[in-house]
Amino acid sequence: MKLILSTHNVTLTKAIEDHIIAKLDKLDNMDQRIVDARVTLEHDHTRVPEKQFACSVRLGVRGPDLFAKDIESDLYTAMDVVVKKIEQQIRKRHSKVKATKHKVGAKLKTARRASEA
Repeated sequence: MKLILSTHNVTLTKAIEDHIIAKLDKLDNMDQRIVDARVTLEHDHTRVPEKQFACSVRLGVRGPDLFAKDIESDLYTAMDVVVKKIEQQIRKRHSKVKATKHKVGAKLKTARRASEA
């Protein structure tokens, strides 16, 4: 997976980069078809202290891309919440694919039973 990490008013430290890479590795294990990930970290001094740090993640996958954004008082909290949102989107997409396959199988099974009877 290709990683594009950009920051705005945030100093990118090794700890922040390692945290992001660890979280994205977890996502990569959930879905191996992820092509690239674009992570944007922002710090806005003009916002109230409870909502100063923003993190957004766009995952490039086949089909529509997955996107999540969160604004928190702590940068690490924002990163964790965004990864949870993306995980939910991956699970939802996976469940839809499985449900479609099961629906097709169920239709074939009922058609086969109807032709036997």
